[in-house]
Amino acid sequence: MTVARKSIGERLAQLEAQRKTLQIRLGKQERAIDTRRKVLIGALVLHRLENDRDLQIGGGLAAWLRSELPKFLTRDGDRDLFDDLLKPRANEPTIGNIGNGSAAS
Repeated sequence: MTVARKSIGERLAQLEAQRKTLQIRLGKQERAIDTRRKVLIGALVLHRLENDRDLQIGGGLAAWLRSELPKFLTRDGDRDLFDDLLKPRANEPTIGNIGNGSAAS
């Protein structure tokens, strides 16, 4: 009984297919890691906004987000997700009055 050997061309084609499969898997893994990092950073920011009473952190962060998010978000649906953050609350500091005593404590 003889075993048919694959030609070099067939072996290269098989290796190329395996390489493509591994590249696709690596791409999925990298996207999953990127998404997880974004979720964790977003969770930290939301936690600080909801729980930090220090105006320099919680208030300053909220003011900064109100300033930067409208420039960053390009879709109306995305903006809608942040309606609660984009509208300033009463007695909350703005970028200009943090640290100068004009924000309510």
